[in-house]
Amino acid sequence: MRIGELAARTGVSERSLRYYEKQGLLSSDRTPGGHREYLEQAVDRVVLIQGLYAAGLHSRKIAQLLPCMRDADGGPNEIATPRLVEELTEERERIDGMIADLVRSRGVLNEIIEVAAERVELGTP
Repeated sequence: MRIGELAARTGVSERSLRYYEKQGLLSSDRTPGGHREYLEQAVDRVVLIQGLYAAGLHSRKIAQLLPCMRDADGGPNEIATPRLVEELTEERERIDGMIADLVRSRGVLNEIIEVAAERVELGTP
C-alpha cells in the first residue's frame, strides 16, 4: 500500500509516517517511480508505534523496543537484552511517578472545587 492509504488506515499523517521511517521505526520499499510501498503489517506497526508514543516513550526508546516486540505470529522478533529491560523498567517508573503526581494534583483540585462550591452555595466570594 502507498503512504496515503497507510495514513488513512491508521489516522497518522503522511509526515509522521515519513518521520517514523527516518527514525528507523517503520520501513518501506520503493517503486521504480520512487513511491513508498508498505506491507500490510505496517498498519499494526504504526498503531503500535502510536501506542508507545502515547505511553510517553520517545522515538529512540521505541526504536530500541520494537525489535523485541512480538510479531503477528506471537513470537518475539529478537531477544531482549538486560539493558533494554532495565531501561524499560526505568521508563515505567518515570510514568508511574507522573501518574502519582497527577493523582496528587487532582486531589488538590478536588479540594479547591469543594471549597469553591461551598462558598457559591453560601453566597460568599
